[in-house]
Amino acid sequence: MRAVVLLCLLEAVFAQANDYTWGGPGEDKNGKDRAVDPNTDNVCVTDQASCGCCLMQQTIHRMKMFFNTSLNELEKELMKAKTVLNNIRASRSAFSVAITNRKDLTCYGPFRDDRLIVYKHVFINLGGGYSEDSGIFTVPRSGVYSLALTVYSDAGSPGNTLAACAGLQVNSLMVAGPREKNMQDQEDSATIVVALHLNAGDQVAVNLPIGCFLCDDDSHYNTFTGFLLYATD
Repeated sequence: MRAVVLLCLLEAVFAQANDYTWGGPGEDKNGKDRAVDPNTDNVCVTDQASCGCCLMQQTIHRMKMFFNTSLNELEKELMKAKTVLNNIRASRSAFSVAITNRKDLTCYGPFRDDRLIVYKHVFINLGGGYSEDSGIFTVPRSGVYSLALTVYSDAGSPGNTLAACAGLQVNSLMVAGPREKNMQDQEDSATIVVALHLNAGDQVAVNLPIGCFLCDDDSHYNTFTGFLLYATD
């Protein structure tokens, strides 16, 4: 009885196996191409034997969806990074200038009235905030700035009046100013460094008071420097 059942099962298995060939999906028992619907691009749709192929295509489709979504997210993050980088580049602001670059010592002043010092020699003017024509630094972006001013003067000979003085101004208001007036030194210098919160459009300059004079040459004894520490807008 068992032998009969076993033979029946083997016959059923072989009968089912004849539906598949080594030719794979899309071929008949003799290895010839089966008729495929010309309106169907995918043979897996019309051939039940290609179920594995269909599953593979579904997996590929899911992978495409995953990679496309990931690519879109990466592109968004890249755009954000580019925006941040452009903002950083746009906010870069730094300048450093000196009165002159002449080989011979040349003095600026004294004058009968207060005047802004126009620094003609530019070491750096990143962002273009400093004007060589007016001597004014116009703040491009609100933030905390570091400003430094160094003054130097030479009386010419001992006993002459020495008047090395200047004033750092923001919107024509005095912030700080080194001052040296006496008849004891032939030459002297002084430096101030401050950190200020400035608003976009503020104007920073150096004022030369009445009677004061500064002397400079290509050694650059008189310098005016400022740069943005960090933006606040």
